[in-house]
Amino acid sequence: MKILKKGQAGTMQSSDLMVVVEPAEDLIVEIESTVKKQFEHLIRAKIDEVLAKFDTKSGRISINDRGALDYAIEARLEAALQRAGGK
Repeated sequence: MKILKKGQAGTMQSSDLMVVVEPAEDLIVEIESTVKKQFEHLIRAKIDEVLAKFDTKSGRISINDRGALDYAIEARLEAALQRAGGK
């Protein structure tokens, strides 16, 4: 999927996350999290899984996490990608 415009999903409340995706030349993933030290590798793995599922090879993916579980990460990223892809 090609990211055509800015898309976002989520909130900044506890146990949720805000995902913003924007067009970019390369694939850039930025993660800010209250639990980054403990869980960054798991957050990144879930992001990579969703990006592969949508065949996303470029774009800026910004994640601001407040302790969301993996299913929330997946749902928010999918929603943001769909909004950014014009679907």
